[in-house]
Amino acid sequence: MFLIRICRWLPAVWLIAAPLTGGAAEQPVQVRIYVAPDGSDQWSGQRPDPNSDHTDGPFATLSRARNAIRYLRETGLPAHADVTVFIRGGVYLLPETFELTEIDSGSENHPITYCNYQNETVRITGGKEVKGWKPLKNPEILARLEESARDHVLVTDLKISNITEYGRFSPWGFSGIKDPVSLELFFQNQPMPLARWPNEGWAKIAGVPAGPTGGRFTYEGDRPSRWLNAEDIWLHGYWSWDWADSYVQVKSIDPGQREIITAEPHGIYGYTEGKRYYALNLLEELDQPGEWYLDRSLGLLYFWPPAPLEDNPVYISLLEEPLFAFRNASHIVLSWLEFQHTRGNAVVIEGGAHNRLIHCTLQNIGQYAVQITGGQDHGVQDCEIGYTGGGGLILNGGDRLTLTPGNHYAANNHIHHFGRWVHTYRPAIQVDGVGQRISHNLIHDAPHTALALAGNEHIIEFNEIHHVCLETSDAGALYIGRDWTQRGMIIRHNYFHDLGGGDVNAVYLNDWTSAAKVFGNIFYKAKRGVLIGGGRDNLIENNIFVDCEPAVHVDARGLSWAKHFFDGTDTTLTDRMNEVHYSQPPYSERYPELLTLYSDEPAIPKGNVIRRNICIGGRWIDLLDGLTDAVVTIQDNWTGSDPGFMDLDNQDFRLKPDSPVLQAGFQPIPIDQIGPIKQAE
Repeated sequence: MFLIRICRWLPAVWLIAAPLTGGAAEQPVQVRIYVAPDGSDQWSGQRPDPNSDHTDGPFATLSRARNAIRYLRETGLPAHADVTVFIRGGVYLLPETFELTEIDSGSENHPITYCNYQNETVRITGGKEVKGWKPLKNPEILARLEESARDHVLVTDLKISNITEYGRFSPWGFSGIKDPVSLELFFQNQPMPLARWPNEGWAKIAGVPAGPTGGRFTYEGDRPSRWLNAEDIWLHGYWSWDWADSYVQVKSIDPGQREIITAEPHGIYGYTEGKRYYALNLLEELDQPGEWYLDRSLGLLYFWPPAPLEDNPVYISLLEEPLFAFRNASHIVLSWLEFQHTRGNAVVIEGGAHNRLIHCTLQNIGQYAVQITGGQDHGVQDCEIGYTGGGGLILNGGDRLTLTPGNHYAANNHIHHFGRWVHTYRPAIQVDGVGQRISHNLIHDAPHTALALAGNEHIIEFNEIHHVCLETSDAGALYIGRDWTQRGMIIRHNYFHDLGGGDVNAVYLNDWTSAAKVFGNIFYKAKRGVLIGGGRDNLIENNIFVDCEPAVHVDARGLSWAKHFFDGTDTTLTDRMNEVHYSQPPYSERYPELLTLYSDEPAIPKGNVIRRNICIGGRWIDLLDGLTDAVVTIQDNWTGSDPGFMDLDNQDFRLKPDSPVLQAGFQPIPIDQIGPIKQAE
């Protein structure tokens, strides 16, 4: 190997290349650039450590490394160069988004890689460590606290740390209401709870004397009387439905009438007696370890640390924009990096192609970990995603009009504790467009949906999903609905188990979802296993249902409570048919069933097939709205005793070789392939 040095006004960067031997083939070229917390953007970036006299060494910032690559390209860097930015261990505070554009792209065989150096831990943060904590001495503030908290709460002035922008609360929540961009506090690598009442669980609306849309409700007990001098009180609740939460601001409290009056906009769908809520952002309720409160008018931050501060730094989030943004960039790899402490999304990818996040950790994020919009073949794999204020991943790509796939994928990820701020419709993975693949992920611990699907021909396979939908109802671990044209979903070889909440489904094919294939999945204590809500041509085959209530549900809702979708009152279904030009190619060719749908009793769920499934325990099937097996094909299902599982008591659902269902054609489920694939050491 020999070294080529490119020098101009820019500090030197080394190219390492193999010697030319007379052949015409491209010779391998490697560019190595180093970034370190103790680096300098005035140095060359060619060394992993500063030299002895501190005149050269690594860069200090990612932006400087990116600009060095741009310069090298302008001055003759070969197109076949492999460029790697090695980032030394430490914390990198980003005051603004690190942006990569089309000019920062690699190529198919020669991507540009940003990664850690020699197993060092690299933390990229949109937050800042807060110091200057002192015991609370102000008698007026102490009087507002519970006596049990007064000796434990610490305070710091954020202005001392040059922090003066605190974000804001807003009436955010269900169905597209803007998510918050407020400051948060993190301790011991977890988000701490904003001071609230009650500390756990919910309070209940006592009554709504002004009616559901009157903007006020009554409460039980006298606790809100303690809040009369508080400012900027917020409430979070499921105000009418257990699948729609939102935040509202308190306008005033009438303790005589035990009534709370809220500011507009009021709770989503109005207020309903008996529904649940809690109050937050209250200094008066800072009464247990971990809780915090910010006085925004004075910049004073109050915190009851659950452990000593000496070895546990306190961070707050600052950056509202993404930490990293790809704008039409392609062939870039991020690996072994940690993203944390931001108010917005961690990574946004728009357009471009073939970008990868591999072995990254994204946690303590204000909204989504990764949002992919447009482009082709972007992937998130082998990553851990947790404690996000919104969801985990958004994968949206391809063209629904032409049914061109986007080919984005999420594989082998561990996604947990998401939906921390908004609790509904902030899934672990949200999929839209055409042709995305979700495989080998482990997803758990969330108030609502794990997977939310829209679009066509996505593949959902080999995922393990448990303990989701923990506080919601009329919900699904996997959800899709209300569009006849969203067809071709393949849901196979997944393991749904131990789901929570109220009226919950593992696979929720809601509101006329059609032509989905649910094959070879395992449903264990998954509440309702599969729900077909009026849709057509769905195949439920070769699945195992254990202790589900029921295993399968099929209804003809268009004949009952949902008649308004067929009498012209609600045109959602027909509008969505027209949007994709269903009577023209490619829809008319790919999905010819749509051509005759309107003339073939569209409210009746024809063409559904439920066959060769195993069901033990629980209940087998519910056919509602007058449906019978004359409409729904139900055949060759095992609904008796144990069919010969290896160890049912220990949830080993492999079948013994002499199992009678195998003899009858049941195909073994590749259970050992479900969930994340262990990486070689």
